[in-house]
Amino acid sequence: MKVVEVNHLFKSYADVVAVNDLTFSVSSGEILGLIGPNGAGKSSTIKIILDFMKPDSGEITIFGQQMNEALKDRIGYLPEERGLYRRLTAIDLILYLASLKGMDKATAEKKANILLEQTGMLEFKKKKNKEMSRGMGQLIQFIVSIIHDPELVILDEPFSGLDPVRTETVQNIIGKLRGEGKAVILSTHQMNRVEELCDRVLMIDQGRTILYGDIMETRTRFRRNSVQVGIDGELGDLPGVIDRKVKKDCIELVLAPDTSSQAILDQLRERGTTINRFEVTTPSLNEIFLYLVKADHE
Repeated sequence: MKVVEVNHLFKSYADVVAVNDLTFSVSSGEILGLIGPNGAGKSSTIKIILDFMKPDSGEITIFGQQMNEALKDRIGYLPEERGLYRRLTAIDLILYLASLKGMDKATAEKKANILLEQTGMLEFKKKKNKEMSRGMGQLIQFIVSIIHDPELVILDEPFSGLDPVRTETVQNIIGKLRGEGKAVILSTHQMNRVEELCDRVLMIDQGRTILYGDIMETRTRFRRNSVQVGIDGELGDLPGVIDRKVKKDCIELVLAPDTSSQAILDQLRERGTTINRFEVTTPSLNEIFLYLVKADHE
């Protein structure tokens, strides 16, 4: 089921086009990574989806409907801007905001304690928000965004301020949301998290789509004609190799256009070479991102 459908979305501020003809969708049980440089239009797109502001043109449907107040209770949103009530304790803040989503106190408190324990925050539940670190406040706000069991979760920079352990915890919870059939939009600058978590990616620059599709298919499409090799001993000359790049733990062999990776592997085997590593070079999402943004600005 398509939870979010965005068609030909436009939004301008004075002479600046923030969102320029965006079309995409997010389905149940799917995580869509929304990425792009600062000022690319990511936050504007999210705010339009949530009906915080109106587009100049285009159509958005949520659960097959135009946005309305009832639908908002089916959505969880973690904003990039932080807005905690500083004098409230963590548990009081969570319970108050959960009540605004229609949760009764007993249910909310039970769910809050589970999420506080999962995120390592249970011992800080009575701590006032003004006394918390940035990362602790981020975890509380993350809990608030999912406590009411939303069907659509929109997360804007959810890993901001988190240490590696808590980053992994939040990542695992997001993965579980997908397993429960939730639709998730994840906006982040941490490309490795997008690669590990997301099913599809929407990359935007200057408000326009520069890449949209399945993560693995995208990486395969941008794959270079090279292999990364780790062996015991000297590599020697290999017909079909036109360049070598020595890296920390391997050598990248750049192949001639008519040379396959299988041909190189066969040569190494025929020589009796002990092969510790052999893999086709597939660029990371970060490399693809940098390449496409650079090309978009040329």
